[in-house]
Amino acid sequence: MATGKSTADRVLDAALGSFATRGYEATSLDALAKELGVRKQTILYYYPSKEALLDAVIDRSATELAGVLESSVAEAGPGFDRIEAIVRSVFRLAIRRPELLGLLREVSRLGPPTSTRLVEALSPLVDKATTFLEAEMQAGRMRRTDPGLLLMSVYSTVIGMATEVEVLRAVGIEPTLSSMIRRRTELLEFLRSALVVPDT
Repeated sequence: MATGKSTADRVLDAALGSFATRGYEATSLDALAKELGVRKQTILYYYPSKEALLDAVIDRSATELAGVLESSVAEAGPGFDRIEAIVRSVFRLAIRRPELLGLLREVSRLGPPTSTRLVEALSPLVDKATTFLEAEMQAGRMRRTDPGLLLMSVYSTVIGMATEVEVLRAVGIEPTLSSMIRRRTELLEFLRSALVVPDT
């Protein structure tokens, strides 16, 4: 029984991998078609331009990323446990789906309007995170600061440390599971120290 992906999904998978590792400009529809064993016209049948293909990749990736993060938060306890759950999820993605995090980096590099599309797709998740941080600050459990700025700083730090794996692989160094766990532990200790108000 055939359980293979549809051609449209295979195109999205290949494009995600290429955009994340080679970059948008260096990705060609001809190369994707050759990799997939289809004609370029087949790709254009589903996605009428390279820009439309990137938009579709962003939309699907944002949905997947939001689903993973929402699920991790739903299973976490209160307070800092939620931040820890998200950090752990991002590090798991760095190992299991590094192309998703690579796409985030590439979209940020491309800037508007591409980055705006990703921001809009993730805005419900960002709104929930901001509301959570504001509530924690008002309750005196986290240090008071601008929640939006804090969220962007945490995002940059977590994504930067998690995607360092890709950077190491690009220069021929295979990161180990123990080195990833050590980086994650150090990051969580840093975030806890920076965010959580100690018991008095």
